Amino acid sequence: MRKTFLAGCAATGLAMAMASGALAQTPPASPPPAPTAAADAPVGKEAGTIMVRLRAIGVLPQTSTSYVSKIGGDINATNQAAPEIDFSYFFTDNIAAELIAATTRHNVSVTNSALAPVLGGKPLDVGSIWVLPPTVTLQYHFMPKERFSPYLGAGLNVSFFYSAQANTPLIRSWSLGTGVGPAIQAGFDYNFAGHWFLNVDVKQIFFQTSGSVRTNYPSHANGTTVTARTWLNPTVVGAGIGYRF
Repeated sequence: MRKTFLAGCAATGLAMAMASGALAQTPPASPPPAPTAAADAPVGKEAGTIMVRLRAIGVLPQTSTSYVSKIGGDINATNQAAPEIDFSYFFTDNIAAELIAATTRHNVSVTNSALAPVLGGKPLDVGSIWVLPPTVTLQYHFMPKERFSPYLGAGLNVSFFYSAQANTPLIRSWSLGTGVGPAIQAGFDYNFAGHWFLNVDVKQIFFQTSGSVRTNYPSHANGTTVTARTWLNPTVVGAGIGYRF
């Protein structure tokens, strides 16, 4: 009886020792990983950062209230497409200032003028001219931390005209003066990957410009100078991509 009891105690002790060794060899459970942001979470817009965008734009002049001396008529300017680059600096997550840089070439003509009979009823093709229209706007960005972030802006445009070329022997030379006026805009950014954004933007610019045209008609009077004034009011529609530094 005694031997049986001692044998049972020995077996129990041996089993407990083996179990303790197994537990000692089992590695402790790892702590749960700390929560991290999703890898594809939007980076959003942030105070103190800069966004650079490259857009393709269409410049659509909305000419109105034209005045043309001596020959009368209405001034028209053609639409034009061009690349554009802009820089935005974020003072806060919501408020940014934007500067755009682009230049476009437009053809200018005068319709319904006194020269229409001489031209067979066709418009007077004045010529082509380049415009450099730097525009600064102050913007408010809604939902700056979301993937989709629309914005509104308002600011000032200054349009410089240069390199005017006459398209017909009837025109000796011509020019347009610098136009200054307000600009308003609306658009959105979509953070599609990393620091990259899709951008769509529309601006409406308002300004008046004055010009002069030196013609070769009538030739016997050594030509004449025609002065003109018009509101061009271009609508600028753009789409492109941006990178937030």
